Amino acid sequence: MAERDFDVVVFGATGVTGRRVAAYLAEQSAAHGSRWAPAARDAAKLDAILGEDGVEAPEVIVADLAEPDSLARMAERATVVLNLVGPYTLYAQPVLEACVAAGAHYLDLTGEIPFVRRTIEQLDGRARDAGVKLVQVSGFEALPPDLAVLSAAEAARERFDEGLASVDVEVTFTPPPGVPHPSDMLSGGTLQSMAEITGADEAAVATDPAALIDDPSMVELVRARSPIGIAPRRGLGGSVIAPMSPAAFINPAVIQRTAAIAAAEGGRRFEPFRYREGLAIGGPAATLPLRYAVAGALSGTQAAMGAALRARPGIRRRVSGAMRSLLPGSGFGPVGDRVEGWRWALSADAVTTGGNGVRAVLDAEGHPGYLATARMLGEAGLLLATGGATPDRPGCVTPAIALGTGSLPRFERARMRFGVQA
Repeated sequence: MAERDFDVVVFGATGVTGRRVAAYLAEQSAAHGSRWAPAARDAAKLDAILGEDGVEAPEVIVADLAEPDSLARMAERATVVLNLVGPYTLYAQPVLEACVAAGAHYLDLTGEIPFVRRTIEQLDGRARDAGVKLVQVSGFEALPPDLAVLSAAEAARERFDEGLASVDVEVTFTPPPGVPHPSDMLSGGTLQSMAEITGADEAAVATDPAALIDDPSMVELVRARSPIGIAPRRGLGGSVIAPMSPAAFINPAVIQRTAAIAAAEGGRRFEPFRYREGLAIGGPAATLPLRYAVAGALSGTQAAMGAALRARPGIRRRVSGAMRSLLPGSGFGPVGDRVEGWRWALSADAVTTGGNGVRAVLDAEGHPGYLATARMLGEAGLLLATGGATPDRPGCVTPAIALGTGSLPRFERARMRFGVQA
């Protein structure tokens, strides 16, 4: 890739997450000399918002979705574009097109799996020809579990020469002290993305664990071996497992696509494994009924979401319209210590085809959906910009395939510490 003005450009830097990505890149620029710039349609507003966070940008790029030429100019100046403008089903296509045309790598935070599949169908070949990576679902969904599962798979092959038969991912959260706020768990942008998924023509794709598998002969095998479960269950150490937040329907398709691409790159037959994930709710034995009640309520909510996604088009459109009107919009999210004070951990317990165990772990700081997501997206952009620790694999790829496990130590800058145990 030819030398560009900036390593990373953040498009949509005025939003709740975008401004935190900008702050992270400014911090890394001061420490390591990386070149970055924020981009938005209103330069004055962008300057004011970044100023509130004490962030000084070397330059502000004006780019507007309504002006394709401005998107082209932005992409031509960037090695990597981080797209923070959602819902992505509505707004991402022109940014993707601009990046492919300009030869710039692209990352976003979408969890809109039908849109991800459509991107693969329309742009994978062109992105390969252009030598760029289009990387979606790159925040809390699905970068941490994707990298953790891939690292467990690589350790299993290296230590036992075996593939994976099953993986159980559990996430635990430790929120800051104080009364929980409604905005602590789900952002307005995430909620609006859910509304767009529900109204999409191919909404049912969102519940398919094989949604991102290219080989038609493997689709039914993925579905049979790894159906998406949302019912409460017991986890390791006496915890109760609730479905993953914000939805159990996002990560499984990404994890299976990573496994399929890794197998193809390694000259192996893709063998789907059973993948389960969830939020681990721990506590004393006496609280078990209460913990099951909480997990059951979360499961019921997600079951209703799945039913809406599979409903008839007329029903889905009405539900989608109601969600757009009633749910908070972009900008709804936690502030202050409700962002900084979080700790969270992820474990991926894998069993190989020969019965051996491998465990990948992650310990992280910062609210997973806001601050930690901003940091990991910013660091992923810097990794792709420098390229040294990442695989040379262009196209529509998952976070783990784009970044590779060789990049894991760099995420310590983002206060995410990965490890593997066998």
